[in-house]
Amino acid sequence: MKRRLLLAGAAVLGAGTLAGCASPTLADYANEKPRLDMRRFFNGRVDAHGIFTDRSGKVVKRFTVVMNCRWSGAPGQEVGVLDEDFTYSDGSKQRRVWTLRRQPGQDGQGRYVGTAADVVGEANGEERGNAFYWGYYLNLEVDGRTVVVRFDDWMYLMDEHVMLNRAAMSKWGVNLGEVTLAFTKN
Repeated sequence: MKRRLLLAGAAVLGAGTLAGCASPTLADYANEKPRLDMRRFFNGRVDAHGIFTDRSGKVVKRFTVVMNCRWSGAPGQEVGVLDEDFTYSDGSKQRRVWTLRRQPGQDGQGRYVGTAADVVGEANGEERGNAFYWGYYLNLEVDGRTVVVRFDDWMYLMDEHVMLNRAAMSKWGVNLGEVTLAFTKN
């Protein structure tokens, strides 16, 4: 009898531990305010400051981004261009131009499909409440060669002027590091 109770207790504890490891979902943020509208926040000039940390937590790169963003198209079929100019702390520069296509959701918030020259295939994202999740594969230049890495991006609208972004970078399911950004809009 004691053995059964111990096994039952271990099973409950194990299930609780696994539940605690579950990843967040967009549904977790559905009622959060302010409500995010990607078209509104990423419209006009947006500035960002960020860091890349390796898997040990060490800051490997610091950077700034100046984004020029615009949207066009009929309601429900909007297309956005996010033109990003990166400047890294070592003086190097990079440019990425995203093209986003909005696909309205049933709740008025949207799903987005995005492309950029260094993105493999398409990026897929969705906004809900104050959050946006965005997953994609990126060709990343490392020591003179191209490596394909996975990005899992979470963005959280703090207010009409600030959005925070955490992006986990991995390869074959192994964590390589994290990008943290603060977007600001005047």
